[in-house]
Amino acid sequence: MKKLNVLVANELEEDQLLNTMLKKCGYELATLNLKGLTLLAIAKDLQPDLIVLNLYRPDSNLLKEIIDINEHYPVPVIMFAEDQGTETINQVIKAGVCAYIVDGFEAKRIKAIVDIAIARFKEHQALKTELKKTKIKLEERKDIDKAKALLIKTQGYEEEQAYHALRKLAMERNITIGEMAKNVLAMADLLSGKAH
Repeated sequence: MKKLNVLVANELEEDQLLNTMLKKCGYELATLNLKGLTLLAIAKDLQPDLIVLNLYRPDSNLLKEIIDINEHYPVPVIMFAEDQGTETINQVIKAGVCAYIVDGFEAKRIKAIVDIAIARFKEHQALKTELKKTKIKLEERKDIDKAKALLIKTQGYEEEQAYHALRKLAMERNITIGEMAKNVLAMADLLSGKAH
């Protein structure tokens, strides 16, 4: 199994304990000072398998950066911090942090924390992918219904005939019925545009 590449962004410079424990778990580390970093650029550049943040309290700028990372370079993020306020915890989770650990760390828990964060991240990514597929299917369904309505109105088809016409056209062109519906709607828009 390949070694996990971990980007450690430390606000607590003198704190080498976390690095030592991560190395003992067999992870490859790149350690940087959190101050003045643009996490997204560094994540894209270094392409870590995991980001570990060690800090006092996450501020709104850092949380925005984590949201950006989740959008543009999804990777599991673990945060060790001092702030145990409910509001902070809610904001951290909303930003997409996989594990938020308050009040230090014990060596024997590090590997479990990393494993749980990665598992949680993978599960979250799977849900996002599923949601995306569902949204695409829903949009496709709407396009098919609109295209059928158009064929019913312009060709005098019954609903079933309209659906079969769409399906036949899609099969002839070797595309999905959703793509065919989009094409029909685009053509109708084009023609109605010329009519004005």
